[in-house]
Amino acid sequence: MATVSFKGSTRIYPGTDVPAVDSLDLEIEDREFMVLVGPSGSGKSTALRMLAGLEEVNEGSIFIGDRDVTNAPPKERDIAMVFQNYALYPHMSVADNMGFALKMQGIHKEERAKRVMEAAKLLGLEEYLERKPKALSGGQRQRVAMGRAIVRSPKVFLMDEPLSNLDAKLRVQTRTQIAELQHRLGVTTVYVTHDQVEAMTMGDRVAVLKDGVLQQVDTPLNLYDRPKNKFVAGFIGSPAMNLITAEIVDGGAKIGDYVVPVARDLLAKAGDDKTLTLGIRPEALHIADAGLPVKVAVIEELGSDAFLYGTADHAENQQIIARIGTRLHNDKGTLVHLAPDPDRLHLFSTSTEKRLG
Repeated sequence: MATVSFKGSTRIYPGTDVPAVDSLDLEIEDREFMVLVGPSGSGKSTALRMLAGLEEVNEGSIFIGDRDVTNAPPKERDIAMVFQNYALYPHMSVADNMGFALKMQGIHKEERAKRVMEAAKLLGLEEYLERKPKALSGGQRQRVAMGRAIVRSPKVFLMDEPLSNLDAKLRVQTRTQIAELQHRLGVTTVYVTHDQVEAMTMGDRVAVLKDGVLQQVDTPLNLYDRPKNKFVAGFIGSPAMNLITAEIVDGGAKIGDYVVPVARDLLAKAGDDKTLTLGIRPEALHIADAGLPVKVAVIEELGSDAFLYGTADHAENQQIIARIGTRLHNDKGTLVHLAPDPDRLHLFSTSTEKRLG
């Protein structure tokens, strides 16, 4: 097994001035499941391809273990990659697809069959070994792609949005299987996704990227509880955190005519700014007699939960989301008052977008 280190790693595509990945410094521990997450264009897939040897590293270096692989060809990096589109050979059986890389390495037929069967048992694919990919479901094809990576016993697994082609229910089921499998195998894994729910539920740690720049790397819960900046706060969490511009006044942050109490020492950290961004998770808002006036747009009943979507009365373009008790029948257009839990507020600088306190 192995650690992975990005050391100031930069990728600039020909014809562009802005790096796709900009001076990435990231240490991935042995046996760790690291998730790279971010919106489209954030550089997460480029970083993975740099690690795989499929993209040039223009500046900096990449290490697998104590070996500098910055300029090493992909076949010499001892990695196995699982792609978004499975990349299975349609004319080969499942067994032949899983064992193809071993065949290319000159591994003896009996050893290949043994390793393919071991992987098939891990993945529940024993009964499908003689089938062709076209006779399999999307989830089964994804498991074959996983099996092809497993049989090689690599130092590092690389996974590039492997669940994006699956339907919602199968995606949830398969992400659980991948996380469990990685834990059992103990192989260092770098996993790319744009889905922050996947990132939160699968990763030992999560690295959040934006425009090629690493924003924060931490455990899922730490990212959720203490985002370092406004971008991370808005990206991590589903439904998303409410981010509201508020005027700094004596003893609080003013939204419209409503003042949210905020400690003076925190307000002082805003410096010369006249406003700040107030971050409130949906579960930190509750319906009260006094609070931020919100006009109800829709209530989503999810059985065990319900979410109120509305617009702040002071600003029509400010959407507010609150998790409320189920079976509250507020009609569309009703005005309710939402009060935040004062111990669960997140404050961000208007000028730097960094966390205050």
